[in-house]
Amino acid sequence: MITFRLLPLDTSLLPPTPQTAASLTPASYPGRRSLLWIAAYNLGKGFLMLTLALGLRGFLHKDVDVIVGRWFTSLGVSLENEHVAALLARLDVVTDNQLHVLSIVTLVFGGVFITEGIGLFFRQRWAEFLTVVVTASFIPVELFESIRHVGPAKVILLLINVTVVCSLIWILRKNAPPAHIPPSL
Repeated sequence: MITFRLLPLDTSLLPPTPQTAASLTPASYPGRRSLLWIAAYNLGKGFLMLTLALGLRGFLHKDVDVIVGRWFTSLGVSLENEHVAALLARLDVVTDNQLHVLSIVTLVFGGVFITEGIGLFFRQRWAEFLTVVVTASFIPVELFESIRHVGPAKVILLLINVTVVCSLIWILRKNAPPAHIPPSL
């Protein structure tokens, strides 16, 4: 006859029960307000990227430069402007395959940002780790771009992302579960 021995359950991997969730009041959960702000920021980025991905899909099988040229004309911007002419010349060589790939990449990033935002809103630890990794991975690129072409928008975005990473690392350390000390034999 086969007998089974039950091992002790590691409750740190289980979702919080109503009793433990109620005990995590905003006062006892450091960084709650910061998490909500970061969640809103990521949700906003995610929905903006999903909208952009759908908009890019609308350009398939169309002359992108002609459409954007009409937009500039309707806004009263001269198509003779050297910057506008350079942009339209670059848009003239964009292929449907490039638009398709860019749309898919934008859709994936939008999905990741929305996943992060929802996870942070519900105080999921995996979402905090995911947000730190994804946001920190963009910092070297943003730093390179900020040095190469200095602009206020790039510097502000870089500072926001560095602040998000630092805040989440602080929250992860503050809310870390206590180290497991094995019982002595």
